[in-house]
Amino acid sequence: MTDSQIFQNISTSLSLSSKQVQTVASFIDEGATIPFLARYRQEATGGLDEEQLRSVRDLLEFHRTLEARKKTILKAIKEQDKLSPELEKSIIECKDLKTLEDLYLPYKKKKKTRGDMAKEKGLEPLARLIWDQEIEKGNPLDYAREYVDEEKELPDADTALSTSLDIVAEWVNESVDVRDTLRVIMRNHGVITSEKNPTVKERTNFEDYYEFRNRVAYIKPHQTLALNRGERENILFVNLEVNEERTLENIDDVVIKNDHSIFTTWLQDAVEDAYKRLLFPSLERELRNELTDEADQHAIETFATNLKNLLMQPPLKDQVVMGIDPAYRTGCKVAVIDENGTYLEGSTIYPTPPQIKIEESAAVVNRYIDKHGVSLIAIGNGTGSRETEMFIAEVIQNRKEKKKDETLNYLIISEAGASVYSASSIAREEFPELDAAQRGNISIARRVQDPLAELVKIDPKSIGVGLYQHDINQTQLSKKLDDVVESCVNEVGVNLNTASSELLTHISGLSRNVARNMIEYREKKGRFKSREEIKEIAGVGEFRFQQAAGFLRIPEGEHPLDNTAIHPESYEATEKLCNLFGIDVENLAKEQKKMESVFSDINKSEVAEQINVGVPTLELIIENLQKPGRDPRESLPKPLLRSDILKMEDLSPGMKLEGTVRNVVDFGAFVDIGVKQDGLLHISNMSKTGKRVEDPHDVVAVGDIINVEITNIDAERGRIGLKLG
Repeated sequence: MTDSQIFQNISTSLSLSSKQVQTVASFIDEGATIPFLARYRQEATGGLDEEQLRSVRDLLEFHRTLEARKKTILKAIKEQDKLSPELEKSIIECKDLKTLEDLYLPYKKKKKTRGDMAKEKGLEPLARLIWDQEIEKGNPLDYAREYVDEEKELPDADTALSTSLDIVAEWVNESVDVRDTLRVIMRNHGVITSEKNPTVKERTNFEDYYEFRNRVAYIKPHQTLALNRGERENILFVNLEVNEERTLENIDDVVIKNDHSIFTTWLQDAVEDAYKRLLFPSLERELRNELTDEADQHAIETFATNLKNLLMQPPLKDQVVMGIDPAYRTGCKVAVIDENGTYLEGSTIYPTPPQIKIEESAAVVNRYIDKHGVSLIAIGNGTGSRETEMFIAEVIQNRKEKKKDETLNYLIISEAGASVYSASSIAREEFPELDAAQRGNISIARRVQDPLAELVKIDPKSIGVGLYQHDINQTQLSKKLDDVVESCVNEVGVNLNTASSELLTHISGLSRNVARNMIEYREKKGRFKSREEIKEIAGVGEFRFQQAAGFLRIPEGEHPLDNTAIHPESYEATEKLCNLFGIDVENLAKEQKKMESVFSDINKSEVAEQINVGVPTLELIIENLQKPGRDPRESLPKPLLRSDILKMEDLSPGMKLEGTVRNVVDFGAFVDIGVKQDGLLHISNMSKTGKRVEDPHDVVAVGDIINVEITNIDAERGRIGLKLG
């Protein structure tokens, strides 16, 4: 398939024009990033968004991989001198890897099989008579007698005939039509079953799967992942069941072309042997792998959606934060950071068992609050979290009795990944003088001030908003999550004078080395004054500058547009626009009312032509002139802050509460309602109208603040059932 055919194929799949696909492919081949194309090349791509661009990129990669595989297969078959014009045509026109591998199956090098041994005994001509089904008269044994040979372990005609069926069985197995027929049967009529391994005596998390049966067509992704894990841990025996008799009849219908052939009975025996020995085991594995791939894709999409919502949580700016990493025996680590995330002071307190030093711990916390003006306390949600929360809530209430006007709240922060960060080279570079526990605690505190800037330092798989994330395809997961991080970082943009090396690494066009060079340049020469300075950094050429510049912000820089998402390549057009309408670029803050008035009813096509840009670029310029330095996260609801605590025993069915969505999975959402244990808002309780909810993400997202009502409480198992309030 030529490139133009590939472009046409992709354009059909995605309902885009072939020219759009060709343009995107050309940009990607040149090294352009998806965020850059989505924001700054809309005229060229026809306004494609990031999701569409990534779909083009992924399909382009798939088709190029497919074409490369075709070349390898054609070469391999040609070297065997077995490439017929018909086979070559089938391979060239093939559109999926599965069919391609089926076509290659008869020619693939493999271990010596029973069919190979039968061929070595000279039985292929006899097998061909059976397979061709052209002989309608006579006795099959008469045709087999000429192959009788004691030295070849073929003592009689019956043995010769039955041995030749090993060759026929392999031909049945290698038939594309037979394999496709069996695939359809397995997909449409197969049943996945599981049962408990009788040697397992203790209770497990797989009790729902001890007597499990479900049609393949209806099995849910999380069920597939659970079955896989249970099987891998040797707790479950998992099988695929089909109606064998009916399946064999269906395969017979494909293979047997002439019911009058004298070899029909023998051919049926070969079909049954092929099915039991070759086809079913192979295609059962294939189907299980496909179900796993589908479950992986679903889990990856769920993880990606949750991760994006988590990363895009609004920052709580201008807060002095005290972070507390709870624990029991080793005590709770405390760290105070200022409004810019700079570490000020920290220590260890012991308000939790076994020490329970409440007064001493309260004295330390109060001293830090008074000394540094702490306005918010972030508590990690790990071991000892509930006791720490009770302690902090009491401290806040005691302070409120004496200082009624004081604004002091706390919130629970997911500490997932904090330990991974604390032991990383990034953390050691940031805080070489601190121990790992204190570094992790600073990370917890900083997540309040700017979740995105802090969480990009951690492997996304460790952030804890997925389902079975360690079981799914790690390469695909990493690629998808990297896309999410890249998308979020570039959507928000970064302050070039405060961004960490890790944050800069995710900016369009920047490599890890260039990001480090930027930090070194900043440390050596002081703050950046303009985007143009970036060109002085080692590794930044014109192309890299083009890709990165629009996503890097310089507040209070020499050029007022350097703190906007307007690309330097559009500065001249922006100045022309401002001159057209008498807007002072140097004082954008004072020009907001004027811009709101003049830009409200302009003819965009005419104005775009006047300043020599496309309409999408004009719209981007106008948006950023009106909101210079805008952070898209600021419009989102802020995290839920608390000053008091609930205990499990305070809860009762019917109670209505406000909570924060912590994780969204296939069967519902986990909601923090202010007690140690998150409540489960099951998918069946997500609709207020009674209408069935198909996907929890249609109703809630990670970080949402929602009203819920308690439906049931299982104190012994620590489970809380919720419904939307």
